[in-house]
Amino acid sequence: MPYETLTLTIVIPVFNEQDHLKACLNAIAAQTIKPNEVIVVDNNSSDDSARVAAQFPFVRLIKEKRQGVLFAKNRGFKAATGDIVGRIDADTILPPRWVQQVKELMLDPATAAVTGPVNYYDMPLPEINYRLDHWMRTSIYNWSPKSPFLFGSNMAIRRSVWRAVSADICHDTYMHEDLDLAVHLYRAGYHITYAGHLIAGASGRRYNDSPLRFYRYISMYRQTYLRHGLHSLAIYSATGVYVLGYILLHPWLKLWYRFYTLLWPLAPLTRSARKNPMNSI
Repeated sequence: MPYETLTLTIVIPVFNEQDHLKACLNAIAAQTIKPNEVIVVDNNSSDDSARVAAQFPFVRLIKEKRQGVLFAKNRGFKAATGDIVGRIDADTILPPRWVQQVKELMLDPATAAVTGPVNYYDMPLPEINYRLDHWMRTSIYNWSPKSPFLFGSNMAIRRSVWRAVSADICHDTYMHEDLDLAVHLYRAGYHITYAGHLIAGASGRRYNDSPLRFYRYISMYRQTYLRHGLHSLAIYSATGVYVLGYILLHPWLKLWYRFYTLLWPLAPLTRSARKNPMNSI
């Protein structure tokens, strides 16, 4: 079956993302193979996010009143009509062949969902800074099968598979909803494919968080797996990689942002910390 016969919907949950959403949608418009549908889910934004989305004719804008990325994502997935549902964040910048790559990966009938690494375009060395993230995810994927994962900034799932597990996913706000979905796929016997070449761009603004807020966010990784009775050293190694990145980058971010705005004045940039996506605080 040629990949052209597969249809694909991209779902983007949005809460106050006016500074990043335009670049995200411009990258979708530049895809070599256009998605069949793009759904932006406005999750009670108080800024101009909805207006930005409305500027793109290919966007279908819907609303979700329940606060939190879990509910916004679910609303978008339920509204999707594609055979495949891609999920990215409002600060994700997709490379031009992302849609084609996802469709090609989904030609394997054994693949229920796919995910890949990200490079952090507003952090130093974006061409190579994804390598540590990729190494960590590859190691977990190959050596720790009891630590299934999906990366909400860069993932896709068959709509039929989503419908099969959607009634069972958890609504706890102390867990990561993308990891929780991965665990339920794993428990139901579905295969998640990690593709190292499926790279997307993402913002590194998480490193703007205070140490306490960053620790609380990172702890959600461990809490998600432990909530489901999954114990693995991979949980702690992944946390260690993120903490190391925070220690190395956080003290220098103000200086880096000055340099960044001089070199790329039109690039999306947010100096404030990213809100916790599960409750948007």
